[in-house]
Amino acid sequence: MPPLLGFSDNAFRDREDIETATKALVRALEPYFSPGNARVKLPVYSGAHFDESAAQLEGFARPIWAVAGALTQSENDTKSELQSYSERLIEGITHGVDPEHPEYWGTIGDWDQRMVEAEPISFALLIAPATFFDPLSQQTRSNLREWLSGLNGKVMPVNNWRWFRIFSNLALNRRCGLPVETTQVYIDADFEVLDKFDIGKGWSADGIWKNDTLPGHESYGRQADYYSGSFAIQFSQLLYCIIAEDSDHERVSRYRNQAREFASQFWRFFDEHGAAIPFGRSLTYRFAMGAFYAAFALAKCYDSSNRYTSPGFVKGMLLRHLRWWAKHSDHIFATDGTLTIGYLYPNMFMCENYNSPQSPYWSMKSFVVLALGADDELWAASEIPHPLSLESVESSPVYGVELLPAPCQILCNHSLGQHHFMLSSGQFCQWPLKATQAKYSKFSYSSAFGFSVPTGGLLTQLAPDNTLSISRDDGETWATRWETNGDPRIKVISFKKSEIQCLQSIWKPWKASKIQIESTLIPPCHDWPDWHIRIHRIQSLESRSGHSETLNIVEGGFAIQAKEPRKMSVWSEDWRDTSEPEANMEASGCSLTLSNAGVSGVKSIIASEGSTEGRVLRSDPNTNLIEPRAMIPTVQYKFDIRPGQDVNIATAVFAIAKGKKEFSRRELFERWHQQPCLAEDILRQL
Repeated sequence: MPPLLGFSDNAFRDREDIETATKALVRALEPYFSPGNARVKLPVYSGAHFDESAAQLEGFARPIWAVAGALTQSENDTKSELQSYSERLIEGITHGVDPEHPEYWGTIGDWDQRMVEAEPISFALLIAPATFFDPLSQQTRSNLREWLSGLNGKVMPVNNWRWFRIFSNLALNRRCGLPVETTQVYIDADFEVLDKFDIGKGWSADGIWKNDTLPGHESYGRQADYYSGSFAIQFSQLLYCIIAEDSDHERVSRYRNQAREFASQFWRFFDEHGAAIPFGRSLTYRFAMGAFYAAFALAKCYDSSNRYTSPGFVKGMLLRHLRWWAKHSDHIFATDGTLTIGYLYPNMFMCENYNSPQSPYWSMKSFVVLALGADDELWAASEIPHPLSLESVESSPVYGVELLPAPCQILCNHSLGQHHFMLSSGQFCQWPLKATQAKYSKFSYSSAFGFSVPTGGLLTQLAPDNTLSISRDDGETWATRWETNGDPRIKVISFKKSEIQCLQSIWKPWKASKIQIESTLIPPCHDWPDWHIRIHRIQSLESRSGHSETLNIVEGGFAIQAKEPRKMSVWSEDWRDTSEPEANMEASGCSLTLSNAGVSGVKSIIASEGSTEGRVLRSDPNTNLIEPRAMIPTVQYKFDIRPGQDVNIATAVFAIAKGKKEFSRRELFERWHQQPCLAEDILRQL
């Protein structure tokens, strides 16, 4: 698929570059406007769980994030390309809210996708009224008020959607003339719900965080992903800071402080080149992952006394992310220049049931920063390098492994290694979501290698990277970690007179089974910078009078690119002098794959029962988000577990991504053989 000129070749150094990218993205949409300009329908036939009118409203409304931002500034040429595009939008709003027009968007009902698209429309009305409200006729203003009022009194999810109604009511009051007494009651009710999402340290979950010590409240799991920051919660809080600066000082002050605290952690989700760690749902929104920094700048939450909240740092985080997407955009656009459903290539396996062909334009949230004028301090500031880039570490060392207790994750980018990834424990989503275990419940997620989603029930279709897959029917069916029992725990272990913070969770592969697993994740450290360790205590909770059970267990490492999987050589364990560009190694208790993307491997370091084999799986095509062809190194265990018995297994996971240093095969071989050694006292501490 061709790159998109104006985006793929964009240097993303200043405001003008972002405006150029915006023009390129909306230019590709223009052929697909409906005759009345109220809808945009891409030439792709696929469906979402909502109706086609709402899907086409997505295509109309989502680019407004960028267009409204660009047109807030008075110095914009009224004959510019974006001004012309906005005239289409004005006509579209006129027809979309008119119940008598054939392109009417439809009345908003319970659980309605139209609620989502009301937010960018409301944002435009609030931030750029001269462009989006003043030209409307009195009749259109009346119709708009009626349509936006449709959110009030309706049932909506207990998650980030509550922000959509808040912005609609702000627009109803400030632009459409609805009395504040009418709108504020809904705003207050939604804030009461949103306040319950706060999980501390600047973080909000996307919904009420399931807390087993405080039962009795509605919750769909534990989700703290990009919705918590860039896609919705922090993003909307920061826009609220702009709009309610004078009317809600206490809340605005609180949101600003939360944003600064969040900023001191969120940078770790991005590597020094701007690549984010794919995790959670809605990843087809792509470069919206950086939208937190766009909104942070727009809300002017800068605090230059803190490195992570200074204008130069915020600018660097946002623009590096956009540059990374430009560099990796060869396969994200269709031949007509429109965004596809997928991550680094078109992929329907990873999408959600709410992704229509027009959904990916939520990505344009990162372009709201265009609302800052060309003379703003953000554009004047010099980019501050990523804290873990070479030049930054030399001047101000920052530790590359950090526990974030609120989302129960450890972010890893150890200075002695070459891999940016996270360890995750205890997050899960209970509501029906495609590939929910893959998106929230794997042990590790990587910006270099992404993660894989299942295409079927066979092991190669399951694509079990960074999971413990377990079968009790000789491999006919497999289960992986999904929900955890009890709250996730932070465990501190002592090793060589130092302390290592670990994550621990308890889960059951089958709810009705007596098998329970306690999984402990140990991050990289100076003794094993290229590795992390997973220890699993598998317990049979049956009474001793029960029957023993045979378990097949597969521990997967990071999925890695394989350009020619059918031609990959198989090495012996002594592979230091191989010259093969891509090859696999399988041996007793370990396996490894080398490719142009780096190296990925796993080793069994404890197996108290049964047999242990190393196997490299060729996963089903298009399971991995980053590479359509991938291999997964695994260790496969098989043992009988008796009633009341505990079985311990431990796997060391090795990965080096292609990056700032090129390692020779001999160097890789030596690093592979510097595996972690688990002392008995570590096991006793668990």
